[in-house]
Amino acid sequence: MFALEPGSTGPALALWSKDLVHAYGALRGVVVMSPHWMARGAAVMINPRPKTWHDFGGFAPELYQLQYPAPGSTPLGLEVLGLLQQAGIAAQADPERALDHGAWVPLMHLFPGADVPVVQVALPVDAGPKEVLALGRALRGLRDSGVLLVGSGSMTHNLNEFFGGERVPLPYVLEFSRWVEAALQRGDVAALLDYRAQAPHAVRAHPSEDHFLPLFFALGAAGDAAAPEYLSREVMHGILAMDAFALQAVGAPT
Repeated sequence: MFALEPGSTGPALALWSKDLVHAYGALRGVVVMSPHWMARGAAVMINPRPKTWHDFGGFAPELYQLQYPAPGSTPLGLEVLGLLQQAGIAAQADPERALDHGAWVPLMHLFPGADVPVVQVALPVDAGPKEVLALGRALRGLRDSGVLLVGSGSMTHNLNEFFGGERVPLPYVLEFSRWVEAALQRGDVAALLDYRAQAPHAVRAHPSEDHFLPLFFALGAAGDAAAPEYLSREVMHGILAMDAFALQAVGAPT
């Protein structure tokens, strides 16, 4: 429902993207990892015209009317594929992949004009934090050629506790989110990789890891010593931490 209920996070993403383009010029593309594309091994979208996939059920009818007609980019997709393979990561191209809601919903806020080419990278089903970090590291060089790398997920994502009416964030949601923020500020990659054991309430915040792992994709792309610029610390419905941040490598532009 983030597409229809942007809260304060949606406008924050829109403002940040405008500042980004103003400072650095037009982007060549966006490479995004979403928790809603999981594949047996690394995979890369090379579809030049990806459809908007409404990969969910039981929501408001107007949500299914939304379209995000951003183009894909076969050349950028093949470039991503080549970089992964050069890094020794087995990867394959997917010429038919559509944009799932883990990609197009945040991109609607970041680039509402749908005018920036989008390439998705799959989250391998058997990957853990170290493997996802390696995927991001393999693509780090794209940042220097006008490509924005995005990890899309949720800072907390326990839908078993979703009741829809909560107004006040549950304490564990804040404790987990602020632990992650502190680790990012310290550049403590070792602690983040071991978050399942070290972070407070980690298993409660993420009964499964899929919505947290894309953080490591962004961290790998930015560099291990990347400093976070927080755009939002909003919590929706008491349990969904919508933390949004840009990772800036030390001594380098965002």
